[in-house]
Amino acid sequence: MEPGLPRTFRLLAELERGEKGLGDYSISYGLNKGDDNTFSDWNGTIIGPPGTAYDNRIYSLNIKCGENYPNQPPVIRFLTKINMNCVNKGNGYVEPNKLIILKAWKADYTLETCLVSLKKEMCSGANKKLPQPAEGENYQKLLSQYYSRHSG
Repeated sequence: MEPGLPRTFRLLAELERGEKGLGDYSISYGLNKGDDNTFSDWNGTIIGPPGTAYDNRIYSLNIKCGENYPNQPPVIRFLTKINMNCVNKGNGYVEPNKLIILKAWKADYTLETCLVSLKKEMCSGANKKLPQPAEGENYQKLLSQYYSRHSG
């Protein structure tokens, strides 16, 4: 991406790239709502890499781009339950201090760069054989169950 582009133009360029499916075929990303003029709320998908515990699974993510993106990294959360060293096991948030790309963020990194980095992390020795939660489990259901039990 061209450095110094205004935030909206930068995110529009990222959206166009994501919609065209350019780059890594095993990841995808786009806006959660097509009418989001702030380009803040994104979704992402990673297809688990072959030969890992993530193989043949589809992982859904939520990505928030704050007002200072791309100068500050996005906030990334797995919606699909996953066991990975850089992901908080209780809520699915990627912990910035545990993922190199977020820890050493550069303004020329993109949402695609983040998703590719997470996919590479799935292949790392520390993660590739970790036992995974049952397929179909997600953090949203766990949160919904919690709130239904603790409301009223």
